[in-house]
Amino acid sequence: MEHVHLTALEEEDLYSGYNDYNPTYDTEELENDVAFQQALRTSHGRRPPMTAKIPSTGAGVRSFGNMGARVPLASSMGRPATGVIQDGITVARPMTAVRAAGYSSAAYRGSTFDPLGQSRGPAPPLETKNEDTPEEKVKNLEKIVNELIEESCIANRCGDLQLALEKAKEAGRKERILVRQREQTASSDHINLDLTYSVLFNLASQYAVNDMYAEALNTYQVIVKNKMFNNAGRLKVNMANIYFKQRNYPKAIKFYRMALDQISSSHKEMRIKIMQNIGVVFVKMGQYSDAITSFEHIMSESPNLKTSFNLILCYFAIGDREKMKKAFQKLIVVPLGIDEDDKYIPPNDDPHMNLVIEAIKNDPLRQMERERKAMAERFIMTAAKLIAPAIEASFASGYDWCVEMVKASQYVELANDLEINKAITYLRQRDFNQAVETLKMFEKKDSRVKSAAATNLSFLYFLENDFGLADRYADLAMSADRYNPAALTNKGNCVFVRGDYEKAAEFYKEALRNDSSFTEALYNLGLTYKKLNRLEEALDCFLKLHAIMRNSAQVMYQIANLYEMLEDLTQAIEWLMQLISVAPTDPQALAKLGDLYDNEGDKSQAFQYYYESFRYFPSNIEGIEWLGAYYIDTQFCEKAIQYFERAALIQPTQVKWQLMVASCYRRSGNYQKALETYKDIHQKFPENAECLRFLVRLCTDMGLKEVQEYATRLKKVEKMKELREQRVRSGRDSSARGRREGSASSENGQSSYVTSAKGERMSAKLKSLPGVNDPYEASNNKDIDASYVDPLGPQIERPRTAARRRVEEDEFADEELGDDLLPE
Repeated sequence: MEHVHLTALEEEDLYSGYNDYNPTYDTEELENDVAFQQALRTSHGRRPPMTAKIPSTGAGVRSFGNMGARVPLASSMGRPATGVIQDGITVARPMTAVRAAGYSSAAYRGSTFDPLGQSRGPAPPLETKNEDTPEEKVKNLEKIVNELIEESCIANRCGDLQLALEKAKEAGRKERILVRQREQTASSDHINLDLTYSVLFNLASQYAVNDMYAEALNTYQVIVKNKMFNNAGRLKVNMANIYFKQRNYPKAIKFYRMALDQISSSHKEMRIKIMQNIGVVFVKMGQYSDAITSFEHIMSESPNLKTSFNLILCYFAIGDREKMKKAFQKLIVVPLGIDEDDKYIPPNDDPHMNLVIEAIKNDPLRQMERERKAMAERFIMTAAKLIAPAIEASFASGYDWCVEMVKASQYVELANDLEINKAITYLRQRDFNQAVETLKMFEKKDSRVKSAAATNLSFLYFLENDFGLADRYADLAMSADRYNPAALTNKGNCVFVRGDYEKAAEFYKEALRNDSSFTEALYNLGLTYKKLNRLEEALDCFLKLHAIMRNSAQVMYQIANLYEMLEDLTQAIEWLMQLISVAPTDPQALAKLGDLYDNEGDKSQAFQYYYESFRYFPSNIEGIEWLGAYYIDTQFCEKAIQYFERAALIQPTQVKWQLMVASCYRRSGNYQKALETYKDIHQKFPENAECLRFLVRLCTDMGLKEVQEYATRLKKVEKMKELREQRVRSGRDSSARGRREGSASSENGQSSYVTSAKGERMSAKLKSLPGVNDPYEASNNKDIDASYVDPLGPQIERPRTAARRRVEEDEFADEELGDDLLPE
């Protein structure tokens, strides 16, 4: 049976044709195929270990489908031949790796095949993960908690502290659910202590940054008291920081020391920082000796800039001159740990190195080096200014000692800055001569220092109104450093006072091109455009300045003033409202706001702001006059009296205020008080004809005997007045004088802040005030006394018809009636 079967195999030759293949698949060239060799080196190109197929005993070839045991090959030296064992002899099969075995994949796509080519159907789907198991629930909860912690940290970094706290609380709630889930599944062996620690630590940190100190301390206590957390005692530093913020300094020191005890000496840097905090707390408590002990220990172990500066402050507080000097010498030798600037100078012959230096000359490391150096210079300058008056008999000697020490250190360039600070100190002491002498020493120094000194000299001479020297030193500063914005601004100021506004604007623009944030130049440029009547450009300058200086009252006032000049009163009022929100007690701003509301016709609002201005500045004549006129317009003459009395106190030589007080008394019906007031006025101003007229009328109406005396005095005063007028008319023509006075008043009106409309409005009000248009004027009163100057502008001439009507009434009243006209 077996023999027949073998013959059949030989006749059919099932493996014939396997050696016929396309030359494209030639394996001899595979060694030169780069892609194939690369695939062999990766995990994708490795073949699984092969196994030999051993049929079961006695089955023959017909038992081919019944596989025997799979025996893994121990050797990896190539692929051994496989075949079928017959009679103890292994029959090798031909190579099958070159040509397909004749099976069509199209007919059985998506199916699997056994070695004999029989289809097994589609591949079974992958097993889905069962998320309902307790283990999977725990893993999902851990993932959610970690995500919440990350979101909380990101929100904190972005500045959204409230959101960060909410995320931290949510992470805490989820973590408690996770703990209960573990307890239910009895998986306590796998408690995630790191996750619990992260949740509590993040929650405490978010409480602290949200100023919820009690909750933060409670959360930190939970961590610290849990012995399962390693190194939790270090968090006492954070607790001490919270006590420091609460100004509970004894407890802060206690917790700092507890944290210091739990940190080993191997963590030297952390111990130094904690000791520095302890020293700062002692300074806050005023225990300078204990603070000095801490700072001196730090300086002996690991000197740094902040500790050295704090040590100088402590020595200054206790007044130890010698130790101040020693501490200053230590400060200027503290190593900064930064490289020299020479490495950032690119060589000319190495393009590659030039690119590298271009990339690193402003990288974060370089920025950190600059910040550290700037901090060191700031500490040295501050310390020198602090101890200079204390270490020697005079501050000049102290400054000289500090300058000598700095010149011998690595901060040589700071010596010149100290000299300039010395001159500024002279200025603060009002010793201008010494300041000028100190600054003049820099005229032969290098360009940077010379420019700074010349700029300060120009500023000094400008304040002293010596514009020639100010201009000279401004030119010197510009020649030393053309890109110095302060020097250009000073030059522009000198040109501005000469009236050359166009040229001044050019200097201010150049200063802004060199430094766009130089606010002085921008402010002055706006004023220059205002002088040139280029209001839109001036407004643009001040709006830009407002974007830089949000709370500058001067800038807001200029913007409001420009809107008023552009006749946009609504915007002017809005900006003045912003101004009084920044400076609520500025009387000029309040008065200006009242004036704008008066222009708009809103008397109640105008009264409110004028009254507020009067409360903060009771000596403002303009506000007093407006309030008095307001009360007279509203028929409250009694209330107007107090304002005119105050005006009379401020300007005692101006008769009009006292006349207004007397007239208010008359209008309110208090004739006796009015008579006394007029008599007082007549004693102070005996030549005032208007006062005498009122006295004559009052005495006549009240039937007093002094009427003849006052009438005689009035005639003498009027005669003297006519003689003066004749002398004036003989000297110059009255009409020409009137034109000149009109032109002068118009020029004053252009330069002053009060507009002509306002002058007319106030004049109209004053026309109705008592003492100007009054029913008690005498019949021969043809001219109003002009012995005083009205601060609100010329008054409108009173119509003469009223006087004539009063004359007729007075003549009729004084006429003696005949018997024929009397009633029978």
